[in-house]
Amino acid sequence: MATATLSSADSDKLSNLKSAVAALSEISESEKNGFINLVARYLSGEAQHVEWSKIQTPTDEVVVPYDSLAPSPEGSSEVKNLLDKLVVLKLNGGLGTTMGCTGPKSVIEVRDGLTFLDLIVIQIENLNSKYGSNVPLLLMNSFNTHDDTQKIVEKYKNSNIEIHTFNQSQYPRLVVDDFLPLPSKRQTGRDGWYPPGHGDVFPSLVNSGKLDLLLSQGKEYVFVANSDNLGAIVDLKILNHLIQNTNEYCMEVTPKTLADVKGGTLISYEGRVQLLEIAQVPDEHVSEFKSIEKFKIFNTNNLWVNLKAVKRLVEADALKMEIIPNPKEVDGVKVLQLETAAGAAIRFFDKAIGINVPRSRFLPVKATSDLLLVQSDLYTLQDGFVSRNQARANPENPSIELGPEFKKVSNFLSRFKSIPSIVELDSLKVAGDVWFGAGVILKGKVSIVAKPGMKLEIPDGAVIANKP
Repeated sequence: MATATLSSADSDKLSNLKSAVAALSEISESEKNGFINLVARYLSGEAQHVEWSKIQTPTDEVVVPYDSLAPSPEGSSEVKNLLDKLVVLKLNGGLGTTMGCTGPKSVIEVRDGLTFLDLIVIQIENLNSKYGSNVPLLLMNSFNTHDDTQKIVEKYKNSNIEIHTFNQSQYPRLVVDDFLPLPSKRQTGRDGWYPPGHGDVFPSLVNSGKLDLLLSQGKEYVFVANSDNLGAIVDLKILNHLIQNTNEYCMEVTPKTLADVKGGTLISYEGRVQLLEIAQVPDEHVSEFKSIEKFKIFNTNNLWVNLKAVKRLVEADALKMEIIPNPKEVDGVKVLQLETAAGAAIRFFDKAIGINVPRSRFLPVKATSDLLLVQSDLYTLQDGFVSRNQARANPENPSIELGPEFKKVSNFLSRFKSIPSIVELDSLKVAGDVWFGAGVILKGKVSIVAKPGMKLEIPDGAVIANKP
């Protein structure tokens, strides 16, 4: 890790920034310190330069094949002992704005009237009921989702799960022109602030007091996942493997398809396992990075981390993950957000590994095209778990491309009387003002395009097969 000293101009910038940040009353001292540290690292030009020739493909000891894991214990008392060491943490800072929703993304209805959060709660309730265990659920909110989430979790107060919420840090956006915080210049609303990425999960767990509470309850591992990944369910085989082998950190990876070519991958580098993101790849090697021959796996952002190790590393200020600069514009003012990612922390933990898991553990819902997949007969829902319909012969999911008329969840739902059957579908493209009747069946490769200015209604019960 190369750390350069600051130029005098950058020293002045940092000094002015410190004074301005000290005057911000909306955030805590730990947030102010965390922010200034991040900016100082950014200004110093500290960079993780990857020497391409030193990259090695990880061995099966470093990225362990899922099939090679020992079976998990079957006796209910052994399972209870395992589960009592576990905490489930869902990243709940995102809003559903890209899908046209207000409020936390986790409250979008996914299936049968149940939201992401409902499904997560049902899954953990079932585990706790079946084994008499006490697996708590933690939700890491951002200042954007905190108030709404507090109201929503009220409805689970009679469940058999301890639900904890805590907020990730709130940092001020930096004005590019003079490197001062936006909130110190008239921007007093939410637009002046940002949550600094999910890499902030580790310091926020410590600063919120939640980490010490969990350790006092005998918890050892936290399973961190995005709240919109329906495949991220508790896996006893993985937990058992980590405890048996004293691995402090595990990233679930899965084989890349052409849809995942930009996803970060695990490499062995100078004797340690490390996440390689596309932003770190020299321009001349980007096409090689995207090839699925050399880099066969990608990060699902399902992470298993030892809680004592988190405490040790945060208190030593040792988690210096790569900084991701994210430029934005607010009311015509160019601003900068500095963020970090939780996956990049892998290289700081002892005996860190990847586990190459089945694709079923990665089922994110990022757009209404994903919602169509999980609401259809391609999946079944049982005990809060969404799983693939065995009747589907093709191991790959159909590729689905919906036009802008379907982008918002409300518009998407209004255009389907019922979600079509897609068990035998290979690909679907829908463009224009298209409306689907009830009981429609789609098979093979289907393209449905309405002429400009025309409304196209697919009749109830229509079967459309291989219509290019």
